[in-house]
Amino acid sequence: MTISGAWILFVVLAGGTIAGGVMLLLLRKVVHMMMSLVLTFVSLAGIYVFLSAEFMAVVQILLYSGAVTIMLLFGLMLSKDKEEPVFTRTSLRYVLVTLSTIGFGVMVYAGILQLPVMAGELTLPPDAVATIGKELFTKYFIPFELTSVVLLASLVGAVILAKKEGNER
Repeated sequence: MTISGAWILFVVLAGGTIAGGVMLLLLRKVVHMMMSLVLTFVSLAGIYVFLSAEFMAVVQILLYSGAVTIMLLFGLMLSKDKEEPVFTRTSLRYVLVTLSTIGFGVMVYAGILQLPVMAGELTLPPDAVATIGKELFTKYFIPFELTSVVLLASLVGAVILAKKEGNER
């Protein structure tokens, strides 16, 4: 196996994705957990660019790294008590996180080895983004709009719950 620039880029991006996920499990403060989630999302967007799926990378950055993370932080700020929860740091937690990460990695590696490899290079159609947009706003318009309504309802619900908790104190 020869080490090329593409291989190094993939290893860095995959390492960033895995590191962000593991940090999400190990960090104590919720805001720090969100930042590690952003690291995971951005690294995953880099992998999408590496796979020539630029549209998916832009959607990953805009929706997940931006909108979903901001919405999670906004909901957290509205519904969170002022007192910080106390998490105990135990070596058992580190052992369980390490073992589950290694086990998941082994299962993914075994699954990848089972996949059939296609010969040749895949080419993308030049109007892939236009096709996605046309399908999204014609055939899948109702599910697209229902998803936005569900997200809006969850945000309104978080605000209502936060106001009820504030009034009871």
